[in-house]
This record gives sequence, structure tokens and C-alpha cells, in this order.
Amino acid sequence: MCNKPQEAKAEVPAAPAHAPRAPFRLPGYRPSNMDKKMLVWSGRFKTADQIPELVSFEMIDAARNKIRVKACYVMMAATIASCLLMVFLGKRAVGRHESLTGQNMEKKARWREELQREKEAALALSEKAQ
Repeated sequence: MCNKPQEAKAEVPAAPAHAPRAPFRLPGYRPSNMDKKMLVWSGRFKTADQIPELVSFEMIDAARNKIRVKACYVMMAATIASCLLMVFLGKRAVGRHESLTGQNMEKKARWREELQREKEAALALSEKAQ
């Protein structure tokens, strides 16, 4: 449908049939300092000096998963501890007859008193001005 003449395409040289490959390497991963810490924390190695230069991806992944699970356990324990602390503090506040409703009512009463004082002061100034 298109009547435009085709432009000449630049010829791209074809890649050789046998492209040079990188030399054979052992499958592995060179762990970073953080990876080494995770391998030690997860209990895989006793010290960072014992970690080989190359480790498998599966070993790093297993160490990360173990650390992730430990972090979840710590967060669950912290959540339960904070809930128990809030229950304890709430029961102490009930023993002292403190409540949010009472605190809000006192605060609003103070605001009304301050507003009333400001109105009286403004009225007194307007009377002096006359």
C-alpha cells in the first residue's frame, strides 16, 4: 500500500559463526562484606576468615533467608512485648482514674476559659477606648 521507495539499508557484517567465549569459570559468587556477615550470623561459618573466596548462590540465598526469618522473629517478639507494655500502662492509668475522655474534656474546658478571658479583655479595652 505504501508507494515510497525503499531506502538502501546499510549492510551489517554478520557475526562470525564461532564467537569467542569467556574462559570457563567455576559457578560461584564473590561475597561482599555484608554477605560475609550474613554467612557468619546465619551460623554457616564460625568466622569471616573461614569463608572461601567463591561461594555458591544457593549458600548466600540460604543465609539471607535464615537472617530474614530471624529478623521476623525479632519483630514479632518486639510487637508482642510492646502490646503487653501498652496493656500494663493502660491498667495503671485506669488505676489512677485517667482516661482520654477526661483529658479531652479538661483540655476543652481550659480552652473555653481562655477564650472567655480573651473576650473579657477585649471588651474591657473597647470600654476604655470610648
